Amino acid sequence: MSRRSLLRALGAGAAGATLAGCGVPAAFVEPGDRAGHDSSATDHTLHFANWPLYIDTDDDNESKRPTLDAFSKRTGISVTYTEEINDNDEFFGKISPALMNHQQTGRDLIVISDWMAARFVRLGWVQEMDRAKQPNVAKYLDPQLRSPAFDEGRLHSVPWQSGITGIAYNRKRLGREIRSTGDLWADDLRGRVTLLSGLDESFALLMQGNGVDITRWTPDDFHEICEQTERRVRSKHIRRFTGNDYIKDLATGDVLACQAYSGDVIQLQADNPDIEFVVPEEGAELWAESLMIPNLARHKRNAERLIDHYYEPEIAAELATWVNYVCPVPAARDILASSKDEETAALAEDPLIFPDDTMRQRLAIARDITSEERTDFAKKWNSIVGL
Repeated sequence: MSRRSLLRALGAGAAGATLAGCGVPAAFVEPGDRAGHDSSATDHTLHFANWPLYIDTDDDNESKRPTLDAFSKRTGISVTYTEEINDNDEFFGKISPALMNHQQTGRDLIVISDWMAARFVRLGWVQEMDRAKQPNVAKYLDPQLRSPAFDEGRLHSVPWQSGITGIAYNRKRLGREIRSTGDLWADDLRGRVTLLSGLDESFALLMQGNGVDITRWTPDDFHEICEQTERRVRSKHIRRFTGNDYIKDLATGDVLACQAYSGDVIQLQADNPDIEFVVPEEGAELWAESLMIPNLARHKRNAERLIDHYYEPEIAAELATWVNYVCPVPAARDILASSKDEETAALAEDPLIFPDDTMRQRLAIARDITSEERTDFAKKWNSIVGL
């Protein structure tokens, strides 16, 4: 099971959302108070917190991580790698007390979803990176991911992996193609459709189905999809709202079509080639989960070096063969294409890892839900979903 599918809805993180939404004065950290003493020159260590199943491992020894081991061998920097992030809000709750009280978190590098990264940037909880010391990031970062609304110029964040929220369906069982979000509401799919339960994971694709430009959506656009979704729940067209369990529903045939993540579907297709992933004609959401350096991190320079290591095309290609999400380093495609291993070379042609120009024209990064909007929007969406 892939990492992205472990995401859950907002429910458990209400306290964190309230903190950011209310703009508690003591929580914001001024720019001059974010940097701590950097021990990188004398202390060749680094603490890297990530999600489970989100880095390459050795086939014979899962405790070995080839791309990470290569970094340590090259630089002499020892990396403590922990798979401790299972939910964005849960992790927010874990490290927010330290950050709001101007204390170290014990972590030099973290990976969080962009909608949560937006919260960290607004609160001033992460440090600006020195791009002059990250030549690979400057050269190879996917242009489509370079300047999200929450972090213009990507000064505080660098994508670890990217992905697409679109539609997955079983073409053989359904007996026809799905080309648009509107196709989900056809009569023959009544009771056989699921949507993602998390507000931040679900809203953009539904808006795109209405023809909305998600880079500049409005509260009216949000309320419209809520009304539409409520009607489809009442009519029992929507079977239920899911977290990662949509994978099981789709594999067993209990569900014929669902909102899904691109990386999950690549793995499902390995067992069932009848499963297809669609970027709807109206568009789909392109997202990323990003590397960030928390305030007062003791090894900022070491963290910047590790980030740049993963932006070498050869390293990015090696990671992409294992993770199977959209690679944020397009230059890695040529590395995979030149592989003598047919299966590896085939990944270079997979548009869910390296989107082609036609697909990219239908992808957009949604503007974030603002702190002023979040509390009311989450309450309304969660009442529909049943959280």
